Amino acid sequence: MGSRAGARTTRLLAVALTAVVLTGCGSDGYEPSGPFRPVPEGAPPEVGPPSSGAPVPGDPAQPGAGEDGGDSNVVASGLAVPTGLVLLPDGSAIVGERDTGRLVQVFPDRSPARELMTVPGIDTAGDGGLLGLALSPTYLEDGLLFAYVSTATDNRVVRFPLGGTPNPVLTGIPRGDRHNGGGILFGPDGHLFIGTGDTGNPELAGNPDSLAGKVLRIDVFGRPVDATPVYSRGHRDVTALCQSGLPDEAGEVTVYATDAGDGPDEVNRVTAGADYGTVAPLIDVPAEEAGLGGCAAAGGGVFLGALDGRRVHAYALDGTGMAVGGAEEFLVGEYGRLRTVVLDAEGALWITTSNRDGVGTPVEEDDRVLRVLPPSAAGTSPL
Repeated sequence: MGSRAGARTTRLLAVALTAVVLTGCGSDGYEPSGPFRPVPEGAPPEVGPPSSGAPVPGDPAQPGAGEDGGDSNVVASGLAVPTGLVLLPDGSAIVGERDTGRLVQVFPDRSPARELMTVPGIDTAGDGGLLGLALSPTYLEDGLLFAYVSTATDNRVVRFPLGGTPNPVLTGIPRGDRHNGGGILFGPDGHLFIGTGDTGNPELAGNPDSLAGKVLRIDVFGRPVDATPVYSRGHRDVTALCQSGLPDEAGEVTVYATDAGDGPDEVNRVTAGADYGTVAPLIDVPAEEAGLGGCAAAGGGVFLGALDGRRVHAYALDGTGMAVGGAEEFLVGEYGRLRTVVLDAEGALWITTSNRDGVGTPVEEDDRVLRVLPPSAAGTSPL
C-alpha cells in the first residue's frame, strides 16, 4: 500500500485509540445497586457432537513454546475454532472455542495459555456452538461472564462465574442449521445488546414477534429495557456487534452490527426501531471478500474480520459515524480465515483465526490468536 493509504490508516488508528482512552475516563456508566450472586438453575442441556471434526485439545494451548524467534503476532496457538474473545482488566484475554466450549486465558506477552473451564450444554450442529462472550459491566465486583451459546433446542444467553454453572439470561432464540447469530455487547449504560440470526428464514427477521434476525436489548437479568426486547429487525445473521468509544451528549454510543448472508455482507449502524430489510447498510462488503465474523470500532474507525476474505477490513468513520471512502485491507491471506476482532487500550487488534471450522485449510499451529498493530505509514504490515 502507498504512503497515502498508510497515513490514512494511521490517522484512523490514532482517533480510535483516543476514543478508547476517553471511554475509560467516563463516570456516567452503569453502577450496580448491590452485589450480584448467581444461583445455579439446574442441569444444562445435553451436549451435541462437534460440528467441524476439529480436534479437542487435551492440554491448554502453549503459545510460543519452543518457538524462539517465531511469529511475534501469535499470542496463542493450537486452539479449536476460537470465536468469542473478551479483554480482562489486567490486559490478558479470555477466548472461547466454538466447538468445545472451552475458555482459555491468553496473554499479550505470549506466556503459556491457561485453561479456565468448559461451558457445558453446547450443541455444535450447523454453525452453532459457543458464539460470543462479554464481560459483566460490573466484572470487578461480580466476576461474571456472559456467553451466547447454541443448545439442542435454542440459542440463548447465559451468565456464569469462572468455574460455575451457567444460568440462563435469555432463552428461546430460534435455532437453525445456519444463521444462528452470536454477537453480544454491553453498552455504557450496562444494557446488553444481542445479535441473532434468521436461521435461514428471512420472514422471521421481519417478524417483530420473533427473536430471530434481530438486535435485542435487555438488562443483565434478561428483562427488556423497553416494551419489547427487539431493538432492530430485518437482519440475516448478526455475527458481531461493536460500539464506538465516544459517547454523545446523551451518553449513547454508536452500535455497529456485522450482518452476514448470501451475497454481499453488510455493516449496519444500528438504531432503535429500524428495519434493516429496508434500510440501506452503512457498508457493503463483496461476497468474495466477506464472511464477516468480527467487528471492533472506536470513534474514528471500524475494523472487520473476514472469514471468506481472509483479511481485516479497516474503514474510516466521520464525526457522525458514517464510513468515509473505501476499505484499507491488511493480513490478506497471511493467517487464513479471520473471525473475532477486538481493539485493546494500546490500539492493538486481537484477532482469532477460524481455520479448523470445517471450511478453512489449517496449518499445524491453528487455530491461533493474534495481537497485531494495524499498519503504519512506514509500511510495517503489508496490505
